[in-house]
Amino acid sequence: MRWEDSGAKGNVEDRRGKSMPMAAGGGLMGLIIMGILFYLTGDLGKAKRLADNITPMVLPKAAPAGGGAPVNPNDANLKFAEAVMGFTDEAWEEIFGRMGQRWEKPTLVLFSDRVDSGGCGLAPSAVGPFYCPASKKVFLDPTFFDELRDKLKGSSADFSRAYVIAHEVGHHAQNLLGYNSLLDQYRKKEGENSGIRLELQADYLAGACWHHVEKKRGILEKGDIEEAIRTAQAIGDDRLQKNARGWVNPESFNHGTASQRLKYFMQGFQSGNATKRALDQFFDPSVKPLDL
Repeated sequence: MRWEDSGAKGNVEDRRGKSMPMAAGGGLMGLIIMGILFYLTGDLGKAKRLADNITPMVLPKAAPAGGGAPVNPNDANLKFAEAVMGFTDEAWEEIFGRMGQRWEKPTLVLFSDRVDSGGCGLAPSAVGPFYCPASKKVFLDPTFFDELRDKLKGSSADFSRAYVIAHEVGHHAQNLLGYNSLLDQYRKKEGENSGIRLELQADYLAGACWHHVEKKRGILEKGDIEEAIRTAQAIGDDRLQKNARGWVNPESFNHGTASQRLKYFMQGFQSGNATKRALDQFFDPSVKPLDL
């Protein structure tokens, strides 16, 4: 993926190395508990509420503030994030323009260890990359990509990382288009795993976004799509659960299976179709989440 000299630059806020106090009554243990709860529920807000109730029983006292060394402004992770956010902004401005709507550029926040998401609570790195609808920001600890490289057995291809960021930006597009609110209606009917609808739609949107980026920029290289496919497969709920605990529980899925994530990313990438009709398929009431 040729991104270094593209001139693209999106909104990135680098909070790595900055001191931030631990949550009162929670500390590191609270962050760990919330990370586990987020993995199990797929809902950051719910994970925070549950952690607030559980943590005081485990560690009732506040922990001291954390800190770290300042990050070089020419850091490769920062430059890469700025370029990818620039690419996604270009694509979504075009897509939203065709819809007669205005694209609101999101901000990607790079952090280390833990972060205040400004509306979705305090989150540890353990939750992985996430989007907070309240602050309209994407949050990412770059060490996640080290974990991704391990899952992919040594691969650290740029397009794999770009796919992950584009997925979170896809959640921002969903928020602007009103699909987050629609999901609340489904959760009342179907339960927590209805969130799969939103996650698979975000995979589809990530693919559609990169369809438009590639059409305009032509920056992908041989093997990039294959790496994105491997990434989609590696972070499916079935693969993650199988690797983590040796067995799979479909009822607890919150992101979709490996085959589902691959299917919808590739559908979006091949078609570039982000029309309302294409996006509404993920909220067809006649189709259960696990049957998408």
